[in-house]
Amino acid sequence: MPHPEPRTIDFFAEDALPAPRTTPAEAEVIAAQHLGMDARAQPLGSQQDANFRLQDEEGAVLAVLKIANPAFGPVEIEAQDTAADLIAAAHPDLRVATVLRHPDGSPRRTLVDSDGGPAVARLLRYLPGGALSGPRHLSPGTVAAMGTIAAKVSTALREFRHPGLDRVLQWDLRHADRVVATLAGHITEPERRAAVQDAAAEAWKLVQGIADVLPQQAVHLDLTDDNLIRRPGSPVPMPDGVIDFGDLTTSWAVSELAVSLSSLLHHDGVEPHHVLPAVRAFHALRPLSAAEAEALWPLVVLRAAGLVVSGRQQAAVDADNAYATAALDREWRIFEQAVHLPTPVMTHLVRTAIGLTDTPAAPGVPELPLLRGISADRIAVLDLSVDSDAMDAGAWLDADAEEACSAAALADGAAATATRYAQARPNLGPALSTRSGATVPTGIDLRLGRAAVLQAPAAGRILTARAGTVEITHGSLVLTASFPTTATPLVTDGATVRPGDDLVHLPAGSRTHLSLRAPGGPAVPPLVRPEHAPGWLSLTADPAPLLGLSTVDRTHDADLLERRGAVFATVQEHYYATPPRIERGWRHHLLSTDGRSYLDIVNNVTPLGHAHPRVEQAVARQLRRLNTNSRFHYASVVEFTERLAALLPDPLDTVFLVNSGSEAVDLALRLATGASGRPDVVAVREAYHGWTYASDAVSTSLQDNPNALATRPDWVHTVDSPNSYRGRHRGPDAARYAPRAAAVIDELAAAGRPAGAFVSETFYGNAGGVALPDGYLTEVYAAVRRHGGLAVADEVQAGYGRLGHWFWGFEQQQVVPDVVCVAKAMGNGHPLGAVITSRAVADRYREQGYFFSSTGGSPVSSVVGVTVLDTLRDEDLQGNAVRVGGHLKRRLSALADRHPVVGTVHGSGLYLGLELVRDRGTLEPATEETAELCERMLDLGVIVQPTGDHLNILKIKPPLCIDTEAADFFADTLDLALTQLGHAG
Repeated sequence: MPHPEPRTIDFFAEDALPAPRTTPAEAEVIAAQHLGMDARAQPLGSQQDANFRLQDEEGAVLAVLKIANPAFGPVEIEAQDTAADLIAAAHPDLRVATVLRHPDGSPRRTLVDSDGGPAVARLLRYLPGGALSGPRHLSPGTVAAMGTIAAKVSTALREFRHPGLDRVLQWDLRHADRVVATLAGHITEPERRAAVQDAAAEAWKLVQGIADVLPQQAVHLDLTDDNLIRRPGSPVPMPDGVIDFGDLTTSWAVSELAVSLSSLLHHDGVEPHHVLPAVRAFHALRPLSAAEAEALWPLVVLRAAGLVVSGRQQAAVDADNAYATAALDREWRIFEQAVHLPTPVMTHLVRTAIGLTDTPAAPGVPELPLLRGISADRIAVLDLSVDSDAMDAGAWLDADAEEACSAAALADGAAATATRYAQARPNLGPALSTRSGATVPTGIDLRLGRAAVLQAPAAGRILTARAGTVEITHGSLVLTASFPTTATPLVTDGATVRPGDDLVHLPAGSRTHLSLRAPGGPAVPPLVRPEHAPGWLSLTADPAPLLGLSTVDRTHDADLLERRGAVFATVQEHYYATPPRIERGWRHHLLSTDGRSYLDIVNNVTPLGHAHPRVEQAVARQLRRLNTNSRFHYASVVEFTERLAALLPDPLDTVFLVNSGSEAVDLALRLATGASGRPDVVAVREAYHGWTYASDAVSTSLQDNPNALATRPDWVHTVDSPNSYRGRHRGPDAARYAPRAAAVIDELAAAGRPAGAFVSETFYGNAGGVALPDGYLTEVYAAVRRHGGLAVADEVQAGYGRLGHWFWGFEQQQVVPDVVCVAKAMGNGHPLGAVITSRAVADRYREQGYFFSSTGGSPVSSVVGVTVLDTLRDEDLQGNAVRVGGHLKRRLSALADRHPVVGTVHGSGLYLGLELVRDRGTLEPATEETAELCERMLDLGVIVQPTGDHLNILKIKPPLCIDTEAADFFADTLDLALTQLGHAG
């Protein structure tokens, strides 16, 4: 007797696919009577199936009961379970929702009656951890992990064959055109319906052009944020689990990735370019062909269109399905993002991400220059880049900087000025913004100093001619000239022109925008955002040769980070995995070469602000005169050391000048141990003092040296870090730190090893700016001194007015050290450090030999030091630290009311630290969350970094010139980032 053909779904033969209407009570009966599992059933969402989580009496999850849509036959379910087993075997690192089996190996699967007919019910492995779904922003690492999983699934299923794969699904993108055509009527808003239909038609046309060369295979086809499960206990979402094989079928292999990418587009703050880490990760394991790269984004658009029409249809036929109706807004958001950028732009971004390079379009050498009456050598090409001198002294903050540069060039005799194609212009981007500005030009802007004629540079055809615009073919490209509407073109639409034919006469002072683009493509904006620039520029060409000018080399220094890694010792790390290239700073702003402005929250090296003109002028003036070593006799070193000594209390009156904080601490320890005659040193745990031998020896920060406590020399002894927030003694009990530290010093003396020095920061910087307990240094200094030792104060970070209420950190403790180390702020970025002590201690150094630093105290360094002190005083930057720092601390402290992850805000003035914890009771450090937050803040325009032994504290040490507007921007952006990352309580 012949067997019937296995039944598989044909979506277009079904009126609708409402999910089985199974109650939890009915699910419990099915589980118990048909599948042998007594459990409580909790419903789970699904668009077309009925899913339940099965739990025992104690609430432990036993399995997932999945009742498939009656339209899906047993052979399809068998294929899904087989594919799940195959992936689990191929990739043991992935958790997969495989079917549970009886002792004999048979699946726990059965046919049950449902309101729509017989349906397959089965028990699946439950994967704890939760899905990636929801609005939470997904960071690059999570996005990349999604791409990796998609690639692993794709490679595992590459050779999989099964009769149950022969299905016609609405989710199979090979049928996307029919799905949209069939279901678009469910979109009741005419504008939205038309937008979906038009986008789908355009995308389908692109895919059909290469469909024959797209490889096909078995695909999961639903590796979305709903079906990728985060690793249990993962502090930030990191997927390692795969569920729901209900859409398994044969389709284009690249669809696997397209479906995953589309699911990213509804998450908070995610824009189309944010999916590229997934593309790169997928390609690294399962390389995309050139055709697949071309098809990828059109498939994302088709998936988005399919989601919208299918969601509307499902909500209409299954109105009680809360899962389907709740998804409607999310699905529209996905569609909006999928079509936000033209497909050719996104396709080029995809190609660039996987290393497929295109030959840039070139206009070729024109027969005649476009501009008649002004020769190329009379055109001044303006450099408006971040590197340009024209952007000095904050000129980039002026949106009219280009106008000023152009006017100056014309005044100097140029007949015209021209900007540069593709050269990012920082003056066009906002200074404080969570979104990058459109800074990259896709053409050239001309300003005429005298009348001139635009003429046809070669034979061509006029595409458009109207007041203010002429479009003409130029070889394989289209040349567009935009000029004042007062100028009337001398040609008409459709006319054929010869080289030298007049296009338009332009009077002196005219401004003209020139662009070259590929025909038939999308309209190209004159300015685009840097993240999208490679995609837009691929549709254009540099018009410079039409004016007789040289083209821009867009590949210059593209491999700069790679070159750095090749020659620069990698232990000298850089911020961020993919750092922006920073080439300019101004006050509290940093500028990247793509014209993006970042708020600098970490740079305590430049208290006056970046590129302060007084420092620049003082250095330039001194370099024109003299720079040598301090053995020569000159005035600036005397003036500087007098000024520095005058800032300290008696008896600290003698100064040594060096080049860095590390050198300062190293020298201070030599002074203290030499003067005391005792080699042993007591240091505070979890502190950082420098990288030289001695300063590194007393540094016990585990982040700077994970083996610090085990490898320190025997002359270094440590005491508890006096951290009143998360240390051994907290809150009021922090008063116990000082007696215990004093006891350690006394015990050393009793053991015959009295300490020659006690060294500590005066405000606990590595812990995020934690104030030492009241009276701590009074008691500890007294202990070291009674045994003949000296007190060394490390003021490298806290000193120079950063604390606001105190110029020196030791003032907060109401003590006077024996030796003070200072650096960082002293030079506003120039290498400068100092050690200040008493004449008696300084003189004892001669017993160890002589001291000399080639550039410490050089004329330039000394002039810098004086200028910094003058500017700190004249601009009242210590007062600014009180005012703005106090305001900022209040704003940051208020975030704790909205975000439970905010544990506390440490510090004073502009020496702050925001500590992130997973639990305010246990103070479990939120290390991974802090790293993720810093990456998100960078994308939102703020440079901030973690500190502390657990790297869970935002170090907030901006230039002291920061103003209230910038402080509010930081607090607002931090609030936004915390909310997007799911930390709002």
